[in-house]
Amino acid sequence: MSEEDESLVRRAQGGDARAFEELYRTHVDRVYALCLRMSADRERAEQLTQDTFVRCWEKLGTFRGESLFSSWLYRMAVNVVLNDQRSRKRRHLRLESTGDLGRYGRPAPEGRTEERIDVERALAGLPDAARNALVLYGIEGYKYREIAEMTGLAEGTVKAQIHRARKLLQKALHGAIEETSES
Repeated sequence: MSEEDESLVRRAQGGDARAFEELYRTHVDRVYALCLRMSADRERAEQLTQDTFVRCWEKLGTFRGESLFSSWLYRMAVNVVLNDQRSRKRRHLRLESTGDLGRYGRPAPEGRTEERIDVERALAGLPDAARNALVLYGIEGYKYREIAEMTGLAEGTVKAQIHRARKLLQKALHGAIEETSES
């Protein structure tokens, strides 16, 4: 942990709100980027980022300094996103079972075949589990074992999800290239 983070964490653990604000300013952009990549939704990512820092403030007393503060915080962000995704799936299943999905569900996205698909858009189109595994492995640099622990999946399943995500990304990006070359 950097000396500055270490000092700020100790002060924040003692109730110093200004020290926590400085930790927030230091880490908010990376936490937001992680939440955005995992949720593929800007508005949700903003809310998940705020939820992460609220949870961080609540749990700061449990941070023992055995790892970098940033690692602890980013792991917390991953857990906040995963919990949100599980909650949304349960809510979706309840709506489906009551027949209210048409009334309360999100409208189907309009097709935009003329627009060029970039990597972020292709990533957003991946199933949650595949996108999460790929983001955590390929972008955030976590190891298979760490991702398995975070997500509750078997290590082999994590590897399979990453492979699946790569294949789906290739397919989406290849389709985008063909579409733009036909235009």
